[in-house]
Amino acid sequence: MGIRVGILGYGNMGKGVECAIRQNPDLELTAVFTRRNPAELKILTEGVKVCSVAEAPGMKGEIDVMILCGGSATDLPVQTPEMAKYFNVVDSFDTHARIPEHFDAVDQSARESGHVGIISVGWDPGMFSLNRLYANVILPEGKDYTFWGKGVSQGHSDAIRRIAGVKDARQYTIPVSSALEAVRSGANPELSTRQKHTRECYVVAEPGADLKRIEEEIVHMPNYFADYDTTVHFISEEELLREHGGIPHGGFVIRSGKTGWNTENSHIIEYSLKLDSNPEFTSSVLVAYARAAYRLNQEGHKGCKSVLDIAPAYLSAKDGAELRRSLL
Repeated sequence: MGIRVGILGYGNMGKGVECAIRQNPDLELTAVFTRRNPAELKILTEGVKVCSVAEAPGMKGEIDVMILCGGSATDLPVQTPEMAKYFNVVDSFDTHARIPEHFDAVDQSARESGHVGIISVGWDPGMFSLNRLYANVILPEGKDYTFWGKGVSQGHSDAIRRIAGVKDARQYTIPVSSALEAVRSGANPELSTRQKHTRECYVVAEPGADLKRIEEEIVHMPNYFADYDTTVHFISEEELLREHGGIPHGGFVIRSGKTGWNTENSHIIEYSLKLDSNPEFTSSVLVAYARAAYRLNQEGHKGCKSVLDIAPAYLSAKDGAELRRSLL
């Protein structure tokens, strides 16, 4: 029997987790939990039950790790500490400023129940966090730069869709190429928010909507677009679905640093991702950390952890000897 996994939430992320489990033979999907009507939800894996979220506590002992696939704004701050009472848990909480308080809430719940919780798993936070850490400790004299894109920002796209007169929208975050090249050259530039990224919006307006007003609301929206050079394109619904139906993303973590007695030598560390599907890639990271959560708990660990706390070997289905032979 493999590691028994439950999925809480069956949107893009939940479907991605289901696909990733299929590629990991030591994991098996036990149940999918939804807030929708379970009878109306069709999943890809045959023979796996779909249950109401309310049924989850009753399956304590039948699931080794629950992977939570809800949103960071309102779902995960409640769901992850609650599910940690019954299971080992993994989530993708990505509101950077609130990670410390989320960690504390999950840690308290997981310690009381004897489970392991791993939070903020994905690519940023997640894989980008690891690469920032590795680069910082190797090059303590240096500067960090993180660029996102080119890719669809689901949060920014949703913010546009909430504007009156907007039927649908996609927003792309795009690194400024001149800024990226300046960093790669080792120039260590001081870059403002506006200098690092631009935002490009593709908007389907409702018939008769005031396009000028919509554009003004987007460009001047605080916390989303006001600090960026933003371009708005109005297109048809057919074009949006045809040309912008996917959810690609990616980005770069770069550290530019110096070594030597007089810091005479320069070094650049760069980690990059180019993703066809943001949620499917994030889901694949979640599944690897589900394996780690189970293994750590089997060793007697409990409480909350982040990706920064977990040795890489815990993520692999291979044992230490095989990892040393094949990857070291």
